[in-house]
Amino acid sequence: MSLLFKSLIIKDIEFRNRIGISPMCQYSAVDGFANDWHLVHYGSRAVGGAGLIIQEATAVSPEGRITPSDLGLYYDEHIEKLMGIVSFIHHQGAVPGIQLAHAGRKASCAVPWEGGKQITDKEIGWHTVSSSELPFEQEDEKPKSMDIAGIQKIVANFKDAAQRAFRAGYKVIDIHAAHGYLIHQFLSPISNKRTDHYGGSFENRIRLLLEIVKAVHTVWPNHLPLFVRISATDWVEGGWNSEEAVRLSSILKTNGVDLIDCSSGGMVPYAKIPVGPGFQVAFAEKIKRETAILTSAVGLITKPHQAEEILINEQADLVLFGRESLREPYFPFKAAPELGDDVAWPLQYRRAK
Repeated sequence: MSLLFKSLIIKDIEFRNRIGISPMCQYSAVDGFANDWHLVHYGSRAVGGAGLIIQEATAVSPEGRITPSDLGLYYDEHIEKLMGIVSFIHHQGAVPGIQLAHAGRKASCAVPWEGGKQITDKEIGWHTVSSSELPFEQEDEKPKSMDIAGIQKIVANFKDAAQRAFRAGYKVIDIHAAHGYLIHQFLSPISNKRTDHYGGSFENRIRLLLEIVKAVHTVWPNHLPLFVRISATDWVEGGWNSEEAVRLSSILKTNGVDLIDCSSGGMVPYAKIPVGPGFQVAFAEKIKRETAILTSAVGLITKPHQAEEILINEQADLVLFGRESLREPYFPFKAAPELGDDVAWPLQYRRAK
């Protein structure tokens, strides 16, 4: 059997293969509530054979949404619909995961197909918050620099959302600390100009993330995996870099994080990113080899043999598919024969095998 289709065990959770669905925003919710689009979207990929389904960035507060159409987990009432989605994923043999997020200064934007720019109409949008009063785009309204009470509220929001995630039945939490969103805005010296104990030194800039991890651990069972997604570099001189990413990953490991979900970029719109097949895999490899923590690889991974080589070369332990899974929800069924594997199909689909 190929490594891609070999099971992976993290704590008490067994993933039937090393294929994960990367969290990808669908911008299809109303006031944070999931609907049938989300059931079909995530359900299709569970039916399609993936081992792990990570739900898109799900806001821990209303003002943490990237757009007004983002999923949320800031009301208890959000849980009911999510329970149905989680149950369906589970019954197809996949593991349901959820990414918890706060967009910070990149919140209050229009959906991508409506331009994606910051919403200025405060009847629809809202005033954003960040580590410092620096906007993402020059034309954006300056975010409000968070005071200590605001930071404590964010930590509590992540804790409460994690507790709701457990109640909904998710088996993996992925804390979103990447792509220029709020936690990343504290990590990066480009966006964090604070002079208190949340800014300046590396130890101060990682403080918010560590406080969130600690708070989540108080409600998230020890037998269930906890992931953190980071941007391993800002791709900008003077920004967050891969050496800091390694240091952070080592500290997260000692703080009970099980896997680093390795991405990059998103901090500034002018970054020059050398996009190409597997362009972020080297970050997963570096972090894995220098800290011995589990990692996942992302970034234009589209072919079965490409994913298999990542695992053979011990560059990562899990491969997450994003855009390729949008193009092909049943990617695992096509990948298995190419790698010489024979995997089970749903009974309802076997006549097409």
